[in-house]
Amino acid sequence: MLSLIGLVGGLALLIILTMRGVNLLIAAPLAALFMAALNGLPLLPPISGEDLSYVHNYMGGFTSFISSWFFMFLMGAIFGKLMQDSGAAESISKWIIRKLGFRNAALAIVIACAVLTYGGVSLFIVAFSVYPMAVSLFREANLPRRFIPAALGFGSTTFTMTSAGSPEIQNWIPIEYLHTSPYAAWEVSAIVALFMMVVGQLWLNRMIKKAVARGESFEDRSDDITTERESMPNAFVSLIPLMIVLLITFFFHHQFGKSALIIALLSGVIATCIINIKHFDNIGRAFSEGAMGALIAIANTAAVVGFGGVAKATPAFDQAVQLMTSLPGDPLIGSAIAICVIAGLTGSASGGQAIALPLLAPHYLDMGVNSESLHRVAAISSGALDSLPHGGYVVTTIRAIAGETHKDAYPAFGKLTVVVPLLGVVLAILLFMVGL
Repeated sequence: MLSLIGLVGGLALLIILTMRGVNLLIAAPLAALFMAALNGLPLLPPISGEDLSYVHNYMGGFTSFISSWFFMFLMGAIFGKLMQDSGAAESISKWIIRKLGFRNAALAIVIACAVLTYGGVSLFIVAFSVYPMAVSLFREANLPRRFIPAALGFGSTTFTMTSAGSPEIQNWIPIEYLHTSPYAAWEVSAIVALFMMVVGQLWLNRMIKKAVARGESFEDRSDDITTERESMPNAFVSLIPLMIVLLITFFFHHQFGKSALIIALLSGVIATCIINIKHFDNIGRAFSEGAMGALIAIANTAAVVGFGGVAKATPAFDQAVQLMTSLPGDPLIGSAIAICVIAGLTGSASGGQAIALPLLAPHYLDMGVNSESLHRVAAISSGALDSLPHGGYVVTTIRAIAGETHKDAYPAFGKLTVVVPLLGVVLAILLFMVGL
């Protein structure tokens, strides 16, 4: 009983600390320490014998995630920063926004984020790049700005991030454990992605319409950025690096596995430099800021993976995994629940997969579960509870980028990035059950 209290209490503490603005590199170790204390785990490694200590388990999860995924984060962050600094990301976004117009402000933001995310640009860079345009568009349409984080998150982390073919690592982590491809179960993925996009967009439009009917409107701030670039690359030319990333992952994923993603993102970096060389403000600074952004992003993710490493060492965690993997009915249901819960514990889709799949993949494959079906269910389900209030992307987007509070922005954000993906998981499982 005490172990379960420690597990649930540790998660609750992590959520409370992050919602209060505590840095994840501080909040995650503190919450993990609370959990370890209630589970009787020793604090420091022993001089000899089996090491079950808090430090060993936390750092084991922290460092293993970094060693596995650092170069993907690095290449993705630099690629995204170069797309941002050269104006390529802004050019693509503005073209989409011009075509849809201010009457479809929320849809324009969602599609701009979706195009950039599916092209391989880091989720965080997408949010930073599109946010200034979202402010301008919402101002012109006089829409409540508290819905901007929801539009950014919905376009970046739902129907694109976990879909077949996506270069985001949430679609690539299962490959290592299931020996599949990034295009696993693409037919089901396409149906689920379309479902999530339509349902989520209709829901977002309805929430905004109701808020406007209550008298809410756009509110200007003194720190809003209104500067315009003097020169900007052509939108269609700016799409070339994104297409290169997608084509390389498509043609080389069989030969090189997850290394194909590094090659693809590196190629995108080179293409962006060559095509947009005259548009950079400071290309050296863009590389440096991209590298620093990668360190921050992977450190925040690794911090919550470390929390999950401690959780995994508790008796309550083993009991929870056994419960979820022994649920009656289709095994895909148990796998979806398990990965959802673990992603929720870590506050990270990639972190949740990194913890869950080494434990769950062998179990379900031994049961005869189709590896491609499991890949797609794992990817989609990981993108649901990862967007609870303590998630790294959630905190960064709502607070650091948009300057909103969780109280104002999270209700809409949570509906679109938690509830809609959960509905997508249910649909995916039903489609697999009927033989698609």
